[in-house]
Amino acid sequence: MNYSTLRGASYVLVHTPDMIEHNGTTQTTEKITTPDSPYLANLYDNLRSYDEVVNYAPNQTYIGNLSYQELKKLPQPWVNQTFEGQREGKYGEIMPELEFYGLLQIADVFELVHLEESFAVVVREALSIHPLFKEDIEKIKEGKTLEWIEKDVAENHAEPLYYERQLVGCVSPAHQIDVNLNAHVMLENLVVKASGVLALRQLISKHRLDPKEIDYVIECSEEACGDMNQRGGGNFAKAIAELCGCEHATGSDIRSFCAGPTHALITAASLVAAGTHKNVVLVAGGATAKLGMNGKSHVGKGLPILEDVIGGFAALISENDGVHPILRHDLTGKHEVGSGSSPQAVTTALIASILEKAQLSIKDVDVYSVEMQNPDITKPAGAGDVPLANLKMIGAIGVLRKDIEKKDLMAFVNEKSLVGWAPTQGHIPSGIPYLGFAAEDLVSGDKNRAMIVGKGSLFLGRMTNLFDGVSILIERNSGKVSKENQQGLEELVRKEVAQALRSFVANLSVE
Repeated sequence: MNYSTLRGASYVLVHTPDMIEHNGTTQTTEKITTPDSPYLANLYDNLRSYDEVVNYAPNQTYIGNLSYQELKKLPQPWVNQTFEGQREGKYGEIMPELEFYGLLQIADVFELVHLEESFAVVVREALSIHPLFKEDIEKIKEGKTLEWIEKDVAENHAEPLYYERQLVGCVSPAHQIDVNLNAHVMLENLVVKASGVLALRQLISKHRLDPKEIDYVIECSEEACGDMNQRGGGNFAKAIAELCGCEHATGSDIRSFCAGPTHALITAASLVAAGTHKNVVLVAGGATAKLGMNGKSHVGKGLPILEDVIGGFAALISENDGVHPILRHDLTGKHEVGSGSSPQAVTTALIASILEKAQLSIKDVDVYSVEMQNPDITKPAGAGDVPLANLKMIGAIGVLRKDIEKKDLMAFVNEKSLVGWAPTQGHIPSGIPYLGFAAEDLVSGDKNRAMIVGKGSLFLGRMTNLFDGVSILIERNSGKVSKENQQGLEELVRKEVAQALRSFVANLSVE
């Protein structure tokens, strides 16, 4: 059978402390229900600085500077540990809020984002040295006066933008009547687009991709863009592709709450395996609504507000090259309409179904990546260690299947468990954070199989009480490729050699 391969992934975080107060739903709801609450009054005393966010071990794992094995050895809570991090990682970067406001304007094609004139100068200077955006600084306008911005907020219901608690810009509504195009929604959507662009540009840069070779883009975050006639009509995918130079790509958006990215991964694997497209990219921007989602719980436990970053990721799925990990589109699990919603029923549908189909034992899979939420965030909120709880349930299924003895359950859990390192951005933690490591573990590492599991809470949309989930097995490449893929690989090598020669000759000319 012809399979597709996982070529690599990128991951980005954006530190957005001011957006916590003004755009996170926990805080905006608190302003309505309890505007004089101590939580709001002391909010800024409980925020981390950019340096603290960079020097936070799980964030360094997310962008690839700290392995998940090393993270597992560090005592929890990690927020209390001294750690020295870096802005740039092998998978991506952690961007400060100031620069991200510039990305919002770069992503804006309808002139809705306005920056205060002196602030615009600072933003332009900061992005002028960013290797991925220095060519875009002309898109950052000269800026508006503070009086103009204040008037737009007061009279036009524009969404204000703050930096270090000062008003520095706004996002104007795109329509005066349509609630789907009001300023609040437009800011949410522009954040998704801008962080998605950051993630995809990082993927292109880290893996030295030619964006013109990308055929199809699937955007799989949790937001939906559209207008009053089609609320979720889309298309984030094509909007992001446009700003990343993917001239020959088209695309679409896939939504299923937190399970969306794994649905997208299976779709991409199938499209490439079928020969419909050669190079498919998954991309997802982040959600402002989830900033500070559990902030009251964190502050109540004496911790800083840990949900202070926007998350994003991108991944490339391509034809079988005989090297990169194989996506087994024929070995997938799904939570069916009739599966039931108990933890055991869900795990059986998503895990055991694949094992039975592949005739594998529960121990034959080296890594189970399921709901990779950071326990620093979830434990104080009362949700416990989510990845650990999932592994215990998987182990229990193994006992029922007689793959392991009951007495060996905790040994299995301790051996297989991954610690969570992803921010609670909904779709971001759900299986996908391991893809970057999988591209290494299943090629040069000691792993042979991994399972990516996405789960989603469909009942949040008030259309059904059903749960959702899908899963897929990823394996080490056997090195065998089809005749068609072999011809494609030979053509790719010829292109790469020709490009290397052109670069060499150009360098000689310069010298």
